[in-house]
Amino acid sequence: MQIKDMRGVLLCSASAMALALSAPVAKAQDASEEDGFLGLLVLGNNKREVQTDTAAPETVINAEEIQDRQASSIAELIDTVPGVALVNSGTPTGAGINIRGHGADGTYGANQKVQIQIDGASVGSEELYRIGTQLTTDPELYREVSVIRGTVGSFEYGSGVIGGVVRLDTINASDLTDGQVGLSGRQTLGYHGNSNARISSTILGWQPTENLEFLFNYTRREQDDYTDGNGDVVSDTASEVSSLLLKGKYSFGDNAAQSLTLSFNESTSDEKDVPYDAFAGNAAFGNVDRLTETKSAVLEYAYNPLGNDLVDLTATLSYADQYIEQEQVSGTPFGIQDADHRYETTKLTVKNSALFQAFGVKHTLRAGAEILRKERLNAASAPGGTDQRLALFAIDELDFDNGLTVTPALRYERQEIEASTDGNNIRAGETFNNSALMGGISARYAFQNGFAVFGSVAYTAGFPIIDDVDYADYPTLMTQTEKAVTHEIGASFDRVGVFASDDVVMAKVNLWQTRLWDYTSSGSSFAEFDRQDTKGVEIEASYSHMSGFYVDMNANISSGHWTKFRSGTNERYRERYDGMPPTNLALTLGKKFNEQLDVSWEGAFFKRFEDTPGFAVHNLRASYDIDTGFLKEAKLRVGVDNLFDKQYQTHLATRPAPGRNIKVSLTAAF
Repeated sequence: MQIKDMRGVLLCSASAMALALSAPVAKAQDASEEDGFLGLLVLGNNKREVQTDTAAPETVINAEEIQDRQASSIAELIDTVPGVALVNSGTPTGAGINIRGHGADGTYGANQKVQIQIDGASVGSEELYRIGTQLTTDPELYREVSVIRGTVGSFEYGSGVIGGVVRLDTINASDLTDGQVGLSGRQTLGYHGNSNARISSTILGWQPTENLEFLFNYTRREQDDYTDGNGDVVSDTASEVSSLLLKGKYSFGDNAAQSLTLSFNESTSDEKDVPYDAFAGNAAFGNVDRLTETKSAVLEYAYNPLGNDLVDLTATLSYADQYIEQEQVSGTPFGIQDADHRYETTKLTVKNSALFQAFGVKHTLRAGAEILRKERLNAASAPGGTDQRLALFAIDELDFDNGLTVTPALRYERQEIEASTDGNNIRAGETFNNSALMGGISARYAFQNGFAVFGSVAYTAGFPIIDDVDYADYPTLMTQTEKAVTHEIGASFDRVGVFASDDVVMAKVNLWQTRLWDYTSSGSSFAEFDRQDTKGVEIEASYSHMSGFYVDMNANISSGHWTKFRSGTNERYRERYDGMPPTNLALTLGKKFNEQLDVSWEGAFFKRFEDTPGFAVHNLRASYDIDTGFLKEAKLRVGVDNLFDKQYQTHLATRPAPGRNIKVSLTAAF
C-alpha cells in the first residue's frame, strides 16, 4: 500500500466516521439534568459495539451476536472482524485463524504469533504440519469472544504476539439465572440446510444459594459434506463435534469479596477416512482416521474487597490438553500419517489491578507474574520436548483527567526449552535458555465533542519453539528470538444526537505498520530472510436510531512484502507477502420492530487478489422473540448465507466456500 493510498483511505475513513454506522450504550439527556439527574440509559440496536474508549484495536463479540450468527466454529464467528481471515472454514479442523497476516498459513494451522485463550488457559497455537487449527470447540459454550489485533494490547497475555489475541470466556450460571436462587435452562435446536447440519445445545444453570452456582452445557454438531455455489459437493467437509462445559463458582467472605471458580471444557471431533492434509486435501498424503480432543481445566481465585481500590486480585491455574490420534487408512506412507500428537500446557497466572492517584495522575496498574510449562509428545512431524517459561508484566493506565490517557506496558519473559528425544541433529536432554524484555506505550486524547485520537508503538519477541530442534541449524534457531515493532495511529468518534436527537454514531479507524526481523519460522531456510514489512488500515463504524434502524460496517485494507537475500550473496530484493488478509468491506443494514423482530441484510465485498477474483456475498438474518407467557425466552432465528448461491473462494482458502445455506434455530429458556 502506498502512502498516497493510505491518505485516501484516511479521507474516506473520516467521511465514514461522519456517516458512520452500530451502537453502544448511550446516555439520553433529560430535562431534569440541571437538578443532578444524569440521564436514562439507552441500549443501542447494533449487533456489535465499536470499542471507541481504548487505543487498543479490539473487537468484542457478545452472547447475542454469537447466537444470531449461528457460526459452526469460532473461526467462522470471528471472520467478520477487520484484519481477520480464515484459511478455509466449514470444518472444525480444516480452518485456521489468520490475523494481520500471521497465524494460519496453509501449511500450519496456527503459530504463537496468534494467541488463543479459553478462560485464561492457553490453547490451539501449536505448529502441526497440515493439520489445521486445534481450536476444536463450539461457539455455544461462550458468553463473549474478544479479538485484540496486533501487539499493543497483548503484553498481559503472552510474548511474540504479532497477529493478535483471541480470548474466549465461557458462559456462567448467573447468565441464565440472573443471579437469582433457582434453576434455569436453555435448549437450542438448529439446522443448516446446505450441509444437513444438526445442532443441539443444552445449558442448565443452578444457584442453590446466592453465593453458589453451577453450570452444565452439552452441545453436539453433526454435518455432511457441503455443496459450493456450483452445486458440487465439496468432499471431506463432513464432521461430528461434541462439546462439554462444567463450571462452578463459590463466593464467600465479607460482601462476597472472594470467589473460587472451577471450569472444565472438553470438545471432541471424530473424522473417518479424511485427507491427512486438513487444508487442501492433498491426495499425496493419503487419508487417515483422526480423533481430536481438546480439554482445559481452570481454577480461579478472585479477591476484590469493597472499599479497597488497591486490591483486585486473581490467581488462575489452568491446564490444557490437546490430543490428536491418527491412523492411516490409504495412500503412500510418509511416516507422518500415523503420528499421534499431544501437547499439555500448565499455567499459573497471578495478577492484581490497583487504582490509585500519584503526582496528580490517576493510575490503573495491572501487574502480575506467570509460570508456564508445555510438554509435547514426540511425533514424526513434530519433535517432542518441554518449554518452560517465567514472565512478569505490568500495564499502567495513566489518566491525566484532561482527556489524555497514556498507557505504558512491559513484559519480561525467560524460557528454558528442552528436547525430549534424539532428533536428526540433537540429543535428548539438550537445553536452551532465552530471555527478552518487551513492551510498548499507547496514548489517547479525547476531545469534548466525541472525537478522540490515539497512537502506539510496541515491541515484542517470539521465542524458539520445540519444532525447531529438528533442523540442522538448530543452534541458531533455538537461541534466536523473532523480533517485531508495530506502530499504530488512529481516531475514533462516539456521540449521541448526530443526525437526530435520539441516534448514536460510533466509528474507529486504525492505521498500523509492523516490521519483523530475525525471522526463524521458515525453519532451515531462515537465512534467506532479512525482514518482513506489513501495514494496513482497519475501520469499524456503526449507527443506531431509537426507531430500531441500525447499520454496522467494518473494512480492512492491508499489504506486505519480504526483503530477502539472493542466494549466496548479500544482495537484497523485495517479494510480495501473500499471507495477508484480502481487502474487504462488510456492511449490515437492520431494523428492530417492537423489540421482538430483528431483520438485517449483510453484505461482504472482497477485492480481487492476484489470481483470486473479487466477489460479493449477501446474507439475510431474522430473529423473532416468541411470547409464550410461561417461558423466560423463546426465540426463532432464521438466516440465509450466500443468498444468491455465489461460487467463490477467498484468498488463503484452498477449497470453495459453501453455496446458499439456510440456517434455522429455535431457543427456549426457562
